[in-house]
Amino acid sequence: MGKDLAESVNNSDGATASIEPSRFVFLEGISPSMRAVEAVIRELALSEVPVLLLGELGAGKHAIARRIHEMSRRSTQPFRAVSCATLQPEQLATPSAGAETLLSQGTVFLDELADLSTHCQARLLDISPTVEDHEGLAGSRARLICGSARDLELEVKGGRFREDLYYRISGVCLRLPPLRQRREDISLLVGHFLRKYARDFRRPVPLLSAETLQLFQDYSWPGNLREMEDAAKALVALGDESLAMGGLRALLRRPDLAGNGGRISLRQAARAASREAEKELILKVLTRTRWNRRRAAQELQISYKALLYKLKQIGFEGYGAS
Repeated sequence: MGKDLAESVNNSDGATASIEPSRFVFLEGISPSMRAVEAVIRELALSEVPVLLLGELGAGKHAIARRIHEMSRRSTQPFRAVSCATLQPEQLATPSAGAETLLSQGTVFLDELADLSTHCQARLLDISPTVEDHEGLAGSRARLICGSARDLELEVKGGRFREDLYYRISGVCLRLPPLRQRREDISLLVGHFLRKYARDFRRPVPLLSAETLQLFQDYSWPGNLREMEDAAKALVALGDESLAMGGLRALLRRPDLAGNGGRISLRQAARAASREAEKELILKVLTRTRWNRRRAAQELQISYKALLYKLKQIGFEGYGAS
């Protein structure tokens, strides 16, 4: 950390200075995990298959859904984001001639699918096309992209979510990495949020101290992008770095977070570095082989089963072709 992070965060004249005002803007990352996600996004934008985005709260599911829409042939049509917690069955009306409904055209992002009521689950199953139907309905019905922070397979096993609906809406399941697994992107994201709120509040972009820059890099960000955005907003709004960052500093002093920015042994550091290097190599090879897992296993000189196990460890078991 240090110079590179400081220059990226504190420089307001860089290539990313022109920022779309939407809270849910998509920013290309430089981390291996986000490069892998972006490769899948490009493939999904070319198809009509339903997509299920899985990721922690604040990990960017809304932004990814919008990005898929913007890169698709539906980009000139509406993009609608709907909270499943407030969705009513009558909103899920079948599109008909001359009638505008939620599912008429464009792309609909159903946020936090596990919050969908029993009646809405039944209605959504009735009107959702099968995978085979999607290409033929591309011009007359909206494409569904769903998001969930909860494990829907566990929700199915617990009887809280319909198994038939789960398989209907998860044509492709894309898992998004949490912010703590894409630390290479932190400087870009911090800089983006600082510039955004400096513009919104008509204030100069804060010049952060080395201590604060290190804090952003070391913190685990359990609230992901949402928490980082709130921290950047506070920095700009308060105009007092010490006051705005007090909460994060207090969290890092907690004993249970000592492995995240606190004291850490040389052995722990070596293991962490080894795991990160292995993950980066695996993702680079998979990207080069266009996520053909058998070819990647051959290049990595490990068994196919070993590669599947390693992909599960790093949260990418749902990607690629066998």
